[in-house]
Amino acid sequence: MTLGGVVMRVLVGLAVSAVLTLMPTAATVTAAGAPLPETAAPAGHVAIVQAVPGASVDVMIDGETVESGVAAGEVLGPYRLSPGEHQVDFSGSGDVTQAATVEVEAGSEQDLVLHLPASVGGAAVVTSYSTPDEPIGPGKARVLVAHTATVAPADVQVDGQVVFTNIANGEFATADVPAGEHVVALLPTGQTTDPILGPLTVELVPQTVTMVYAMGDPDQDTMELVAHSARLASDGSLVPSMIGTGSAGLAADIRVSTFGGGPS
Repeated sequence: MTLGGVVMRVLVGLAVSAVLTLMPTAATVTAAGAPLPETAAPAGHVAIVQAVPGASVDVMIDGETVESGVAAGEVLGPYRLSPGEHQVDFSGSGDVTQAATVEVEAGSEQDLVLHLPASVGGAAVVTSYSTPDEPIGPGKARVLVAHTATVAPADVQVDGQVVFTNIANGEFATADVPAGEHVVALLPTGQTTDPILGPLTVELVPQTVTMVYAMGDPDQDTMELVAHSARLASDGSLVPSMIGTGSAGLAADIRVSTFGGGPS
């Protein structure tokens, strides 16, 4: 996947649009923490998302501190890491102490998210999400929505339509949708009113993938979204001049593919 643009960080609050384009400009390290030689295999890229409300976290990769005092909602990197296993350690306020081993493949893209578990008062967990970086058609954008909050399984509503159902903590779903503004809400499974989070307006740029994480605890009034985006390659198709929808008007423009994630 080709990444471009200026590195930005974004925390989405109520009724706030969010989009972030990442560029692989961060330091490159090997499994031992040394610079990656120019002759080495192509690096993988790992972005780190801090999704524990109220915590200030220090982050280490392979024993080297890469950032200190990281607040909730911040996105670090992406870091260029050599292929193989890497150790990522988190420590900080709010009794946050967690470690994860991340497997990096050459040319891969993934997010490593520190977030709250499903159980109230439980210790923070770390979950890895691979970026769905396949080429995409013109006028389209891809979105990955992950449940990383202290909430029971939930449905995700986009533009008033439930498109992802019964997503549990640590799980995620993806869809290709028309680029532009979309209204997103998180609701308890089976409900259509009284959202846990939102509705929020999210701007999806054409030919990008946006990684969206629901974070926080509704009982503590800390529910937020954190999101970042990256550029996707074109699949080579052309924008059609006419779209046939059939006589019944039943054509849908959202293709949804649901997957399950889990703590690393």
